Amino acid sequence: MEQVVPEPQKYFQSYADIEVHRLMLQDDERMKSYKAAIMANKKYIEGKTVMDVGAGTGVLSIFCAMAGAKKVYAVEASDVAELAESVIKENKFQKIIEVIHSKVEDVKLPNNEKVDIIVSEWMGFYLLHEGMLDSVLVARDKFLKPGGYMFPESATIYMAPCSVPSMYNFWEDIHGVKMNSLGSLIRKSDVNKPKVIEVKESQLLSEPVVMCWIDLKENTLENLDSFTARQVIGSNKSGYYQGMCIWFECLFPAMSGDNTECAVILCTAPKSPPTHWKQTVIVLPNELLIEKGQPIAWELNMKRSDESSRRYILQLELLDPTKESHPMPCSCDMTKCIVIRTYLQQYTMEHEPNNSEDSSSTS
Repeated sequence: MEQVVPEPQKYFQSYADIEVHRLMLQDDERMKSYKAAIMANKKYIEGKTVMDVGAGTGVLSIFCAMAGAKKVYAVEASDVAELAESVIKENKFQKIIEVIHSKVEDVKLPNNEKVDIIVSEWMGFYLLHEGMLDSVLVARDKFLKPGGYMFPESATIYMAPCSVPSMYNFWEDIHGVKMNSLGSLIRKSDVNKPKVIEVKESQLLSEPVVMCWIDLKENTLENLDSFTARQVIGSNKSGYYQGMCIWFECLFPAMSGDNTECAVILCTAPKSPPTHWKQTVIVLPNELLIEKGQPIAWELNMKRSDESSRRYILQLELLDPTKESHPMPCSCDMTKCIVIRTYLQQYTMEHEPNNSEDSSSTS
């Protein structure tokens, strides 16, 4: 008789797969960003207590120990916790890093200890899919001292309409045979499941817009249940509108508090170096030819699944831009938007300080 594994247990078992960790450790941008963020704050981490939520192989815990942390609690629910202990011992940090083989929700620290910093690599595809942000926020509420720091401290999801030639053009010529009818059937099935692929910056049809912003120090679990973005934007080029591209970036704290420009950002945008997260695309069943300046309108809903709290349902609805409210100013070439844009430009020019006048001088 086949054993049915409960959904939460399946999630943690998946992280016992060594291949998952190989993929993450070989992601150069992921590794460089976390190490740079931790080392940039070295003088503030020295002597502090850190919790690494979902520690995996323990590499982030080791970065924190290298930065001078007094104590690191490496919390890992899957059986890879045993490997983490070996890696930590191999790097001679076993006196600083304590591996706790448990879900963070079940952890109890001695004497109800609080930590100064929580570090975690919790992000999934399009940020939230199969991610462990819920567990990170639970850890924050249970263990983080007032005024403590989160690594990363915030995250933003971006989106932009795009072309997806790999999903369309491929079927034009299969060794001299047109198979667009098959391609259409495949796209219709793909509508039910977003694709994780690499998108080139040149394939985006507009400037990116923000889907949502998450503050890891303030947001509650309820804040993560659903997100909705209703948007109108003008295309910045002509091309085929074939999908909606979604990606994210995470901001790490600059703990000195006086130079946010030095904060490290982990970005998974098409213009950035590739990561194992790639980009997520909701593929349209049928393409639309878009002219430069043409308005594109849509509503994207992201809602937590009833079946699994670690998964989200994404629903994209294409809207009629002539019936939607446009932002002000709007980048599209509809007459009303051009008029408003022109007026705002003239108003700005008329009210700019006149720096060309000679200042008065004495002789």
